[in-house]
Amino acid sequence: MASKYYAHFVTETSEPLVCGEYSGVVELESPLRPSREIRQLRALLARNFDLSAEDIRILNWATLH
Repeated sequence: MASKYYAHFVTETSEPLVCGEYSGVVELESPLRPSREIRQLRALLARNFDLSAEDIRILNWATLH
């Protein structure tokens, strides 16, 4: 069963077309692991934007039910 999360984050990079503030729902095939949620979410978002995880700053996130 898919797990859904709300994420509000900014990308901080020198690439002007990618740099900005984003928010939306992220749907994953399995839930994030409890002790590593932010690190996993940053890595996933970074892969989707073709960035390094260090370029992603999560402002807010929540599990959707």
